[in-house]
Amino acid sequence: MKKVFVEQIRERDVIESPFLVRDKTLAMAKNGKPYMTVKLIDRSGEIEGRIWDRVDEFDAVFDRDDFIVVHGKASTYLNKKQLIISQLRKISEEEIELADFLPVSPRDSDEMCNELKTLVASLRDPSLRVLAESFFNDAGLLRAFASAPAAKSMHHAYIGGLLEHSLAIAALVDLMAPRYPTLNRDLMILGALLHDIGKIGELSYVRSFDYTDEGKLIGHIVMGVEMIDERIRTLPDFPRGTAMLVKHLILSHHGQYDYGSPKRPKTLEAIVLNFLDDLDSKINGVSAHIDREAESTSDWTSHHRLYDRYFYKGEKPAAAMPTPVPLPLPVTIPVAPPAEKKEPKSFGHNLGEQLRSVNLDLFNKES
Repeated sequence: MKKVFVEQIRERDVIESPFLVRDKTLAMAKNGKPYMTVKLIDRSGEIEGRIWDRVDEFDAVFDRDDFIVVHGKASTYLNKKQLIISQLRKISEEEIELADFLPVSPRDSDEMCNELKTLVASLRDPSLRVLAESFFNDAGLLRAFASAPAAKSMHHAYIGGLLEHSLAIAALVDLMAPRYPTLNRDLMILGALLHDIGKIGELSYVRSFDYTDEGKLIGHIVMGVEMIDERIRTLPDFPRGTAMLVKHLILSHHGQYDYGSPKRPKTLEAIVLNFLDDLDSKINGVSAHIDREAESTSDWTSHHRLYDRYFYKGEKPAAAMPTPVPLPLPVTIPVAPPAEKKEPKSFGHNLGEQLRSVNLDLFNKES
């Protein structure tokens, strides 16, 4: 069966294609009839499907993380594409190409791994370098780190997203470090690479992206600190103060208690890491939201629930290239003869001296 990817679907298209079910929700319409909402994904994106008829029948056919072939018509509602599904059937994993269904980082995986190795080799602090090597020289851990998404849905939600996000923060560190020489560049590079290391155990990403039991009960921040502590215990004479600073970067990188940080940033490196993490995640998240609605004719996206706003996606003025200004030709300027020197007119030193000779009697007729 020919696969129709989400990015290829246009309004009013009638399609029949397999998809992976990320989520399914049953609800009740205002008229009292049940309906179903399903999130269908493939490697190119996600589309919402609506089932209005035979809901109970179809509900028994499939579940979350199943592959189904849907027959439906594409439409647009609130500037967002959706499929009105009239038929569906469940299929097995043997009937599909798994690589068609999980979104993948646009960056080449081998290229990113080489960039990671270069960053580790660039660390001049021997303690920080040996800690980084203990993680990324572990083939199993590196494979998981290079495959994991950075989040379930918020940002970099695709295979390889965690590595891409970590490298992006490291690149921002190298842009900032020369401008702020008091920052410890090596410490921040390690923080960039390890700040989300716990996500390789927090998230499951075999068919769709979700949280593991450990991820729900403990979370990637604490899990990451535990992983770092385990590695440090295998390294003889690792400086206690350095270990404390590395762990603080992990514990504080969400910035605020309300955002899940056990600690708020209390070093310059931790403050910068928090802002760079937030910057890269927001750029990726907003860009993905805009890209999902590229076919919409509106200049605005639909409402983003997590950011609680709409985003403008209309035409932006192109950055104008500066026009080269030709250098002027040398000009010989004639020198005028020196002017006759004149005595400067005296204005007195202060207001009192200027008014001394003036009659200020306002009632004197002669004044």
